[in-house]
Amino acid sequence: MNRPDMIRFPLAALLSVAAVPALAQPPAVVPTLAPPAQVQPIPPVPLPAPIPPLSAAQEAWANDWLKTGAAQGLMARQKATAALSGDALVSALLDRAKALATGRVDTADFLDIWALRPAMVDPRPALSRAVAENRLPQWAGALTPPYSGYDTLRKGLAKYEGIRDKGGWPVLTAASPADVVRKRVALEDAAVTPDEKLTDVLQRSQRRYGLNPTGLLDTRTLAALNVPVEERVAAIMANMERWRWMPRTLPVNRVQVNIAAAVLTVFQGDQPVTSMRAVTGSPDNATPMLTSSIHSIVVNPPWNVPMSIARRELFPKGRATLIKQGYKIVKTPEGGERIVQPAGPNSALGRLKFDFANPFAVYLHDTPSRGKFSSYDRLASHGCIRLEKPVALAELMVAANPDLNGQIQTLIDEGKTQRVSLPSEVAVYLLYWTAFASNNGTVSFRADPYGWDKLLAQKIEASSRRVDPTAAPSPSLASKD
Repeated sequence: MNRPDMIRFPLAALLSVAAVPALAQPPAVVPTLAPPAQVQPIPPVPLPAPIPPLSAAQEAWANDWLKTGAAQGLMARQKATAALSGDALVSALLDRAKALATGRVDTADFLDIWALRPAMVDPRPALSRAVAENRLPQWAGALTPPYSGYDTLRKGLAKYEGIRDKGGWPVLTAASPADVVRKRVALEDAAVTPDEKLTDVLQRSQRRYGLNPTGLLDTRTLAALNVPVEERVAAIMANMERWRWMPRTLPVNRVQVNIAAAVLTVFQGDQPVTSMRAVTGSPDNATPMLTSSIHSIVVNPPWNVPMSIARRELFPKGRATLIKQGYKIVKTPEGGERIVQPAGPNSALGRLKFDFANPFAVYLHDTPSRGKFSSYDRLASHGCIRLEKPVALAELMVAANPDLNGQIQTLIDEGKTQRVSLPSEVAVYLLYWTAFASNNGTVSFRADPYGWDKLLAQKIEASSRRVDPTAAPSPSLASKD
């Protein structure tokens, strides 16, 4: 902690006195006191940027703009309110600006596992300039995330709200006639034509839902088609909110994992260059949302089994069984025991582990169990991300180092555990996208395995009702508290 320097002086000489009689009190010693420490002045707290008074035309525009909250996924339904003015209008504008720039839900209301946190933004200075320069529409247009992923969802939201407001869609059964099924799918898919084969219609629908495209009206396809439109609206709202948590610029070289779809995509120069299937956390072992940087790769890694897994899954098998299966039981400094699986072809981490700092002890890694990658249901890990093509990913990350380029498999074949530092760290984003749309507003959905969509939509609605004068409660999304 920085402190002002103390300026000190030597003590003054003692007062001179005559001879002191025996047993008399000694003469008083009077030191020269040091001057008080130099106190640095406390800088004044800057006052909030003043907002100039809005003109009548600006007030009219601002009140109209505040009616677009539902179109931005900030509430499920809009309600009619009296026009605002003065301080009430300014407060509403500031609140709406913050909601669009960083999210409707306050980070204090996040789950801990939603570790992706939006940057702090003070909308007041920009609003003040916009009013002074009469540029409110331009100011408002710059508030939303600058990504096509957000804008296409906004278009999709309008489409699904329109379906909802017209009464939704019918519930299908395995016995539903082909024309009824075709009309139902056409509500979401504008490419459906009256004479198109039902098999083709269903295959396209199944791909949008992330299902095996069999072209049959099977149980899982029926379940996806019968999800109420209100839940689809909630999913779109939740995903738009997550876009608002994202930074306004992303590293051009990065790895993104869609947890819900169990897919990893590599971006170079801000363009996707490759993707691969992944296995992400099961519903009981959710993979966290977070951002970090991959700094190194461990070749032939041992697996230090987390105590939660060891207690729940391994120790109950008994020591003899664990040792027979190749595990080692190691004493801890505290006198307990932990389990280690040595490096090798049967290690749960496979031959490669991609390390990045995070409080959840998750990472990307290889796996000896390859069967799950051919499945359409790949949420089965303890929270880490298993990779379909780990060697290819490692080669991309070390390509800039001539000593490592093309050498990953050679290092694996050496059989020893070693850590390889990357030529430069690679940003990694673990994200939860359950709804994403094409340019024409056709939305693809994935299952909500962790139940985060409905929860987040309820939090958005509750937050809007607390602070937004244009928000109205929705019967389908209103929180029970």
